[in-house]
Amino acid sequence: MTTKLQEATAEIARRDPVMAGLIERIGPPSFRSRRQPDAFGALVRAIAYQQLAGAAAAAIHGRFLAMFDGNLTPDTVLAMPEARIRSAGMSGAKAASIRDLAAKVVEGTVPLARLSRLSDDEIVERLSQVRGIGRWTAEMFLIFQLARLDVWPVDDLGVRKGYQIAYRMDALPKPKELMALGERFRPYRTIAAWYCWRAYIP
Repeated sequence: MTTKLQEATAEIARRDPVMAGLIERIGPPSFRSRRQPDAFGALVRAIAYQQLAGAAAAAIHGRFLAMFDGNLTPDTVLAMPEARIRSAGMSGAKAASIRDLAAKVVEGTVPLARLSRLSDDEIVERLSQVRGIGRWTAEMFLIFQLARLDVWPVDDLGVRKGYQIAYRMDALPKPKELMALGERFRPYRTIAAWYCWRAYIP
């Protein structure tokens, strides 16, 4: 765990006794499991995994990657017919989304080379212009690929459910309510979100 992540986790524990208890019980946070070698590959993976169970998504994603023989780039995606992409098991919507992502990278709408220099909100705004990428997918990219520390995905069921369990709430918090509840965790809301996930799915 990096020093910055250690400091952020310690600060969350200091501010909130419930989070302190989760941190003591669960241990340090880890965000490495979903990190991909490059941003384009990470976004393609995010699209491939949407609305699918892990094993099925992994199989389809693996077949798709095999088509490119280690050379997955926006240009190679655009050179491949959509029907060929679908032959890996991708739905028509996902194949169209992947091609749209590739086109928007090439045209500069999604500037992958300098994406890390943009703010969280700017990245969400750029990525949300891609067909099939909404706020949730953009937030997962911010957390797991770019390691941004102040992302609070209030539409994520796991975060909402985990918060309800951890804080013993009678009802599942609505996104707007959860947004306000997360204010005390700024600028380290990602840490709080991770422990909410773990409270829901140990």
